[in-house]
Amino acid sequence: MKIEFFRHSVDKEDRERVDEVLRSIFLTTGSFVSEFEEKFSKYLNLPYTIGLTSCTAALHLALLAWEIGEGDEVITTPMSFCATSNAVMHAGATPVFVDVEEDTGNINAELIESKITKKTKAIIPVHLYGQMCDMKKIRQIADRYKIIIIEDAAHCIEGMRDNIKVGQLGDAACFSFYATKNITSGEGGAITVHDAKKDEILRMLRLHGIDKSAADRYTKRYKHWDMVVLGWKYNMDNIQGALLIGQLARIEDLLKKRQSLYERYVDVFTGLKGIRLMKTKSDINHACHLFTIQVDENKRDEILLSLQDKGIGVAVNYRPIHLLSYYRSHFGFKEGDFPVAESIGKRTISLPLYPSFTEVEQDYVIEQVKKVI
Repeated sequence: MKIEFFRHSVDKEDRERVDEVLRSIFLTTGSFVSEFEEKFSKYLNLPYTIGLTSCTAALHLALLAWEIGEGDEVITTPMSFCATSNAVMHAGATPVFVDVEEDTGNINAELIESKITKKTKAIIPVHLYGQMCDMKKIRQIADRYKIIIIEDAAHCIEGMRDNIKVGQLGDAACFSFYATKNITSGEGGAITVHDAKKDEILRMLRLHGIDKSAADRYTKRYKHWDMVVLGWKYNMDNIQGALLIGQLARIEDLLKKRQSLYERYVDVFTGLKGIRLMKTKSDINHACHLFTIQVDENKRDEILLSLQDKGIGVAVNYRPIHLLSYYRSHFGFKEGDFPVAESIGKRTISLPLYPSFTEVEQDYVIEQVKKVI
């Protein structure tokens, strides 16, 4: 069998909506983006959503909106995609890593305070694989030291912990609609905020810093625009918005399918010799973005390649950021600096998980994993 690592859930109605955009005269940021922003805010019960080109853009602009830059420090996790800490450096600030929880891979909230200095301006927790971090604890720390929280929720649109949704305790939350995400527009992202002034500045920052979008300029009576701040070119377009609207309407149904497959994996692999699983904390609604197993670090790559030879798409999420070449050379990081993240990075393998993944296909993956192990 050939089992793809991921297949998107774009359907006929999504394609028809995109066709509607393509037949119109307005392809850039317009009514479809506005409709998606409004519905995304409603889904998360948050007041403001700004559609962007990526989660990286969202993280970058969040830092700029709070005027975090040169000389500032931002606490985050080494167990994430490098975009999380790259965005900190794009803003001119310095990422400060905190090791992670062994059973979840999420930032260890108990270690955060030890890394706070007078230069610390923000915390970026990453809700790894779809499981929310301890946001109550992190919010308490942030309030105590008067620093902000920017949630990296690239894996976790649907997540909930302690009856709190993603973005509700953070000052901002950043989302990804990359090709392999739970809802996708190929590329794309968004940021949510609570404050109307931040919403206003972020809308300017996403479009060069000018005070009127193309839709404002060309669908209404013409008014001259002005550039108010130094911004970037990060605006979501109508094609992306059109792709996302329908998937957002189906997001809970898509989640239920992934949850069922996720639970089948857990049932089969729990207690199996040679495999360790991440644990789901109590009072968690897991977004089930990725399913990972951990194996003997000395055999991980051999196991991964053997699964590929069996036609199974696999990935590694993630090698810890601090051991990537740039971070080693730029900051002097070395092995042993964040041992829990390093252990996960050496042992982890991500297996296929998506709504159209059938039980027959999953049974094949499970059978081959058992054989290879």
